[in-house]
Amino acid sequence: MAAPLFFVFAGLFGAAGVALAAVAAHGGGEAALAASASAMCLSHAPALLGLAIGIEKIRTARLAGLLIIAGTLFFAGDLAMLRFAGIGLFPYAAPTGGWAMMLGWLAIATGGLMRTKP
Repeated sequence: MAAPLFFVFAGLFGAAGVALAAVAAHGGGEAALAASASAMCLSHAPALLGLAIGIEKIRTARLAGLLIIAGTLFFAGDLAMLRFAGIGLFPYAAPTGGWAMMLGWLAIATGGLMRTKP
């Protein structure tokens, strides 16, 4: 059940990343916030695709994917809210999201050290 969820969020993050890149490219407001949110979305969308494809082989794929989804939502969501609404999601949303994304990547690394599923 996790693989379809990862595909959905990969698509959503990819689309959001392109849209935010367009906002950043056309400037106005805090373009740097949109650019950073775009970068996070576009860098984590392919990671989710890879996790969805390898979910049966990577023992930590589900944990990694969920951490990456939550982290990207918090980090990019906070920056997008600051850019468009002038207020963040909640205090420390971006750093919390950053930590979640880093933990997701570390879960992927840990999965690489574990034996693959038969």
